[in-house]
Amino acid sequence: QVQLVESGGGLVQPGGSLRLSCAASGSIFGIYVMGWYRQAPGKTRELVATITSGSSTTYGDSVKGRFTIARDGPKNTMYLQMNSLKPEDTAVYYCNAINQGILSWGRGTQVTVSS
Repeated sequence: QVQLVESGGGLVQPGGSLRLSCAASGSIFGIYVMGWYRQAPGKTRELVATITSGSSTTYGDSVKGRFTIARDGPKNTMYLQMNSLKPEDTAVYYCNAINQGILSWGRGTQVTVSS
């Protein structure tokens, strides 16, 4: 099983930037896809971005052009660069990974965008 730990969340003003990290450990060989999801209070969890082992990426419509997902294989770490943040980006951000059909989630990191 894969263990995932997110970091980098915090409080930022509208228009600001943050970079989230997701460190993977455990049975990481063969991870096919990793992703970021977020959940705001009272809302369902939604896709932010995903990246495959071949570096193909997908983005949710609300973050296209503002967020960038990346993956550092040797460091077993995934990143989410978030620019031009908006108050509606406020949520708990979770990373996940699929390895041999098994889905694993991290515990999340809070991102708050407020002046």
